[in-house]
Amino acid sequence: MTDEQKNFARRLVLGAAGAAVPLTLAQAQAQAQPATPAQPGPALLADPREKFPRPPFPRQEQPWPGLASRMDPKPDHGETSYRGSNRLAGRRALITGGDSGIGRAAAIAYAREGADVAINYLDAEEEDARDVVRLIREAGRKAVAIPGDLRQEDFCTRLVEQAARELGGLDILVNNAARQTAQTSIADITTEQFDSTMKTNLYALFWLTKAALPHLRPGSAIINTASVVAYDPPAALLDYSGTKAAIIAFTRSLAKQLAAQGIRVNAVAPGPFWTPLQPSGGQQPDALPQFGAEAPMGRPGQPVELAATYVLLASAEASYTTGDVQGATGGRPNS
Repeated sequence: MTDEQKNFARRLVLGAAGAAVPLTLAQAQAQAQPATPAQPGPALLADPREKFPRPPFPRQEQPWPGLASRMDPKPDHGETSYRGSNRLAGRRALITGGDSGIGRAAAIAYAREGADVAINYLDAEEEDARDVVRLIREAGRKAVAIPGDLRQEDFCTRLVEQAARELGGLDILVNNAARQTAQTSIADITTEQFDSTMKTNLYALFWLTKAALPHLRPGSAIINTASVVAYDPPAALLDYSGTKAAIIAFTRSLAKQLAAQGIRVNAVAPGPFWTPLQPSGGQQPDALPQFGAEAPMGRPGQPVELAATYVLLASAEASYTTGDVQGATGGRPNS
């Protein structure tokens, strides 16, 4: 020991003399030694290329809107891996498309970060939605399940009002639900399909946002799900790509409007992600086995890989972030 350490140890012993259990010299010496910081080891690293399943995947098809529980391999939404740290304590969130895919990952993460969560989904997705409700409640948070069709303006208004009423308010709106149907030619896109895509992806976002604004206070957040196809539209996703480009413009314009109210508006533009959107018509059946292989990472993303992005954009940590578009594309250009 150095003279300084000996003097420090002696003071600790004398100072503890009146206590029931005085410090011994050995204990004092241990306290006097500087702590050695833990050194991270190689085991903490994981190769992102091999972290999740890679193509080829089994050929599979589902009727719209599809179920995560029937996909092979099943998507990872963070059910067993996401760990929260109280970053959204006391917040109240409404997430559309919260039964599966990216919306489900956000719902699980929000609940484990301390938020109460309302999810919207279609009646046909009830099986997946029940799992999400269970996971939210297991996290000790309130779960509100509100099925219904976002293509109807009156339902969008009722959805927001019910979510705000049952949650006791609203702080976060995640416009995530989407319709995607691959067609090789514009000649194959019916007016019914075009109308359904526009109403699900764009009209609902407009209706829900208008209905939510009276409930949102300074510090609240709106998060819209766009896509890499807004920048690099595939030939087979003509109508879907158009809506995603419009969502980015909508996000940036609305962010400018609402900045004066202290409400942040951002978007997330994912690349290829393994969700029920894909086997239920979002990809051509022959293309699905190689889905995501074209990404530099060599695989599609899993929904859990976006959970932290949605948490960040909803949290106070992103207080100076608005009008932004966050990408997660596995290396594909997103600009």
